[in-house]
Amino acid sequence: MSTQSALPNETVADRTLNTRALRADARREELRLLALLSPSLLLVFAIIIVPVGWLFWLSLFDETGALSASNYARFFEQASYVKTFVTTFKVAFIVTGACVLLGYPLAYMLSQLPRRAASICLIFVILPFWTSVLVRTYAWLVILQRKGLINSWLIDLGVISQPLSLANNFSGVVIGMTHILLPFLVLPLYASMKTIDTDCLRAGMNLGAGPVATFRQIFFPLSLPGLASGVVIVFVLCLGFFVTPALMGGGKVIMWAMRMEQTTSLYSNWGAGAALGVVLLAVTLALLGLFQWLLGARATGVWSSR
Repeated sequence: MSTQSALPNETVADRTLNTRALRADARREELRLLALLSPSLLLVFAIIIVPVGWLFWLSLFDETGALSASNYARFFEQASYVKTFVTTFKVAFIVTGACVLLGYPLAYMLSQLPRRAASICLIFVILPFWTSVLVRTYAWLVILQRKGLINSWLIDLGVISQPLSLANNFSGVVIGMTHILLPFLVLPLYASMKTIDTDCLRAGMNLGAGPVATFRQIFFPLSLPGLASGVVIVFVLCLGFFVTPALMGGGKVIMWAMRMEQTTSLYSNWGAGAALGVVLLAVTLALLGLFQWLLGARATGVWSSR
């Protein structure tokens, strides 16, 4: 009896020792992974955390070097700041919408082509990356200016009698930015579409769904992760765009990045410029959080699943 009663106590003790040993092994494994990740973490800390923290620190001081909230009060005191802020997000939303309208059919067409034909067509999608943004922007100026190719062709064909104002305005900025940012939506969307199992589409058709219903109920929902990823990339890049709005806008369209550059280089007010960067970062993070909440973490393809 004494031997049998001692066995359960020994079993519990052994289980406790095994649990402690497993926990110790898990902690050692976590430390090894942390040691492997430490160079990357230090790099992220050096190039992201430190500059953003320094930006926030500068925004808390006025031109005299005194601690003040005057840099943030400018947003409520000067209408030009509000106008620039609204213009920036207006351009971002319009360009993102234009990229979706143009990019989704293009990505869908590429996903339906044979592999070799799709690879050839993808070269033309990636080809603009081989040219500088500055060169592409100047090319659009040549095409869209009052004596450019489009106005010349339309006048020669008798479609218009006076040149259209296509450059040095809001429309020119949208056209130039849409062309430059379109591949950033097409590529992740195409990658998402290629992973869709065609058996799901065949199953829908076998159950009586037509082509439109199959696309709307099966293909489109399955392509949402790639679409959401492309939308996030394009939208965030729009908020910080500088070269194309500066050239295509002709000084009439002032975006947030241009305002920051003017504040720091022209007026040498680093505190106000840093405040602009902090506000833009905060609003961008808030919008991305709202986007995640609306579509769900699994739909965005950017954040990990909940």
